[in-house]
Amino acid sequence: MNWIQSLYETYEKCQNMIGVVGDENQVPLLPICHTTQKAQIEIMLDAKGNFRRARVVDKDEARTIIPCTEKSAGRTSGEAAHPLCDKLQYLAADYKKYGGEKDHYFESYMELLANWVQSGAPEKVRAIYEYVQKGNVIGDLVANRVLFPDQQGILFNQRPIEKDRNAPKDIFDLLAGGVDAKTGKLKSWQADAFVRWKVETGDGVAEVWNDTEIIQSWIDYYSSKKETKALCYVTGEESFSADQHPAKIRNDADKAKLIASGKSTSGKGKITIDDGCGFTFLGRFTYPDQAATVGFETTQKAHSALRWLMSRQGYVKDDLGVVAWAVSGAKVPQLTEDTYDALYKGLDTEEDQLPVDTAQEVGIHLKKKIAGYRQEIGEREDVVVMAVDSATPGRLSIVYYRALKGSEFLERIEAWHETCAWRHTYHPIETQDEKGKAKKIYIPFYGAPAPADIAEAAYGSRLDDKLKKATIKRLLSCIVDGQPIPRDLVESVIRRASNRIGLKEPKDKFEREWNKALSIACALFRKHKERKEKFEMSLDETRTTRDYLYGRLLAIADDLEEIALYKAKENRATNAARYMQQFSQRPYQTWKQLHEALTPYMARLGGAFFHKNLIAQVINLNPEALEGNKPLSGEYLLGYYCQRKKLIDERKERRQKDDSANQDNDNANSNQ
Repeated sequence: MNWIQSLYETYEKCQNMIGVVGDENQVPLLPICHTTQKAQIEIMLDAKGNFRRARVVDKDEARTIIPCTEKSAGRTSGEAAHPLCDKLQYLAADYKKYGGEKDHYFESYMELLANWVQSGAPEKVRAIYEYVQKGNVIGDLVANRVLFPDQQGILFNQRPIEKDRNAPKDIFDLLAGGVDAKTGKLKSWQADAFVRWKVETGDGVAEVWNDTEIIQSWIDYYSSKKETKALCYVTGEESFSADQHPAKIRNDADKAKLIASGKSTSGKGKITIDDGCGFTFLGRFTYPDQAATVGFETTQKAHSALRWLMSRQGYVKDDLGVVAWAVSGAKVPQLTEDTYDALYKGLDTEEDQLPVDTAQEVGIHLKKKIAGYRQEIGEREDVVVMAVDSATPGRLSIVYYRALKGSEFLERIEAWHETCAWRHTYHPIETQDEKGKAKKIYIPFYGAPAPADIAEAAYGSRLDDKLKKATIKRLLSCIVDGQPIPRDLVESVIRRASNRIGLKEPKDKFEREWNKALSIACALFRKHKERKEKFEMSLDETRTTRDYLYGRLLAIADDLEEIALYKAKENRATNAARYMQQFSQRPYQTWKQLHEALTPYMARLGGAFFHKNLIAQVINLNPEALEGNKPLSGEYLLGYYCQRKKLIDERKERRQKDDSANQDNDNANSNQ
């Protein structure tokens, strides 16, 4: 099944979702011949086309479903009017009168709207037509203080006076047009506003973007204007062919197209085809239809389904878009999520209800979640994974595509979250403090990290967007196809985790960036070695491999010095942290230096017999293996992490016991 066929079938199976608007940030599944725009102005008319009132539209309710043509749906510049709702540049006859600087397309808008009205459009559309042809749209908006002109009658391009903080939002809050070179203030060219309509009828107020009669009327009218029929390569049936294909796949501002074709032109004696994006076919085809034909209705439905899926459940960052979906429309786990998001996204995040689970509990939850997905989508249901990216603003390409059965897809997702799992503490949760102020807390969770987090752990949080995208695309085949983690990626994460002192340290005592790199390095190394050896996520005190033992020794030295510095109220990095990178390259030599440097800290702690004995126990497990300066593998990070966590947990447990004993003593004294 190819991508456009699977999307077309998804649309057909999700007819009940057409036009359903949920979250304002999500694009609804659109009817054919329709697109969405963010409106800034809403004008109310009566049934006879008389102006009643207007208002500025709040950002939370700005998304508007509007009728469109094939040309206007993908317009970037030039004359391509929408037939009903559009910018003032198109529907205001007095655009130039109030200082409009762009080309004025009022006549093309009126011609399109008039043809629709003459074909038998609903009376609500006729009311809009009657009002617009009066030619006073901007004048009415100025009179109602929605738009603001200067003394010469020219619309301001920035707020004329400072706004009161408590004042309601106005048009200047919604339209940003760059910074004025002279004043340095933010421009807000009011004439760029997008207008939508409401019409008062005998049955109430009709919102044209939600009116099913208007939506169906435009579909019927525009479909009747199609003339050319051809074989649709997707459905295998003869249907009206598409002249152009939709854009806006990843977001509202996305102008890139997956399929692009345009008019044929001749140049320098050769017949060429310009696809509208600057790319030209020379000599191979004289007309776009000679390459392939896709039905008008087919491409509209397929692109609408992809846009809906990307907005609803996909990952979109910069130019990269990744989404997995069941053809039935049921939600499936997303490849770009970590285990926490896959299990707990959308749950209440009250601090006392946060899910802090053991690795075993997470495994049980994951199996139950996968079982739920399996029951919803079925064993034989088709599941598609698709990633798109663009090299230029006008061209969009499919960089990854897989079609699997539901059971196979879920097995691979489950395997990824189980085999690439570790304990992580970098996941932020937004909650509130006692005073009701927002605060961010970091919670521990067991599972696989998200591909975007792996990229940041490997190359830093300030990595180039292209490198981040490339890394995520490489990881898709690891998750879906079961391919091994790329060795260079694993080694890069291990190097960064070893360079503890070189990573950014936030003001709080937790080194967030380094802790994140460390836990992700452990997860990737564990995944990388899964076919040869199994590593536990808890401390294995019977393990005698050289790298694991050296990691334990480093953790003990780090913990000992950290306690000594804390008691002395010294705020600096430990020697173990400072020499960690050197330790990974020359462990035998560096351990001697670290061990000698521990002497004054042992004395400060009264001998530090617990740590001293623990060091001896680790060395005695395999003293011969610890000789030699061969560089350490990522296994030493596993030993370091597990030993460090056990020491911290034991210290917390002792502190809790002491606090409990003190509380019992206080209660006993108060009773005497």
